[in-house]
Amino acid sequence: MLKQRIATAIVLLVGLIAASTLMPPFAFSLLAAGVVLLAAWEWGGFIGLENLTTKVAYIVSILLLLGGCFFLLELGPGTETLRQDRALTLSFLGLFYWIFASLVVFDYPSKNKHWNKESRIATMGIFSLIPTWVGITQLKYLEPNGMLVLVLIILVAAVDVGAFFTGMNFGKTKLAPELSPNKTWEGVWGGFALCLLVSLGFGILLDQALFPVGVFEAAGLILISALVTFFSVIGDLVESMLKRNRKIKDSGTILPGHGGVLDRVDGLIAATPVFVLGMTFLVLTAQ
Repeated sequence: MLKQRIATAIVLLVGLIAASTLMPPFAFSLLAAGVVLLAAWEWGGFIGLENLTTKVAYIVSILLLLGGCFFLLELGPGTETLRQDRALTLSFLGLFYWIFASLVVFDYPSKNKHWNKESRIATMGIFSLIPTWVGITQLKYLEPNGMLVLVLIILVAAVDVGAFFTGMNFGKTKLAPELSPNKTWEGVWGGFALCLLVSLGFGILLDQALFPVGVFEAAGLILISALVTFFSVIGDLVESMLKRNRKIKDSGTILPGHGGVLDRVDGLIAATPVFVLGMTFLVLTAQ
């Protein structure tokens, strides 16, 4: 199992770097849409869709919404700049959704009645997945070399790694025992510390490649690190909540040794809207 996990992780990492850095923005947006559709298929399991017809119907609904986003953002093969105002509006909607989700998970299971219906879980999937696609696409068009996409992914990974090792060695205070007994507040702070260090390290690269990083920009990166940490943890807890609700261990089996797509990107999904809003603001104010 360990060899399988390592092999899968290496393949995913190489593929991710290649797609983020080498693909043109429109092609990258199509690839990201494909990943979103795979995630939507797995979300059907959270909803409780057990037959092929209902799962396909949910996938088609997500596909239609993605098509609407292509139209709304005026994306096409020759597009050089998408409609940033509309992309940011959709990111704001995603951020508001995750704020609401944070209130739900920290009151689990007392708030079950507010979300535990098939239609509401299906709507949660829409507000989770569509803003993620919009945000990732926005980052790619904002910096076509893929730097901002990779920064986001690495920051979320830093939260996971920092939280794992800090929690394993120093974790005592349970974060959400009803949802994820192994997660601790010490782990959260460890994840934030590593995320912050990585973020400030990227600040040096940003200073050379994108915009000058002064006191204001450094403060912005610190705030972004804190928010990415918070929402990354929320994304993980929301998926744990939905899996526990359906009594399943993994969201899927498509990634050998890792489970499903959602098992790998739950933190990324939740962190994307706030990262996109923060980085877009920093980039645009520096221009």
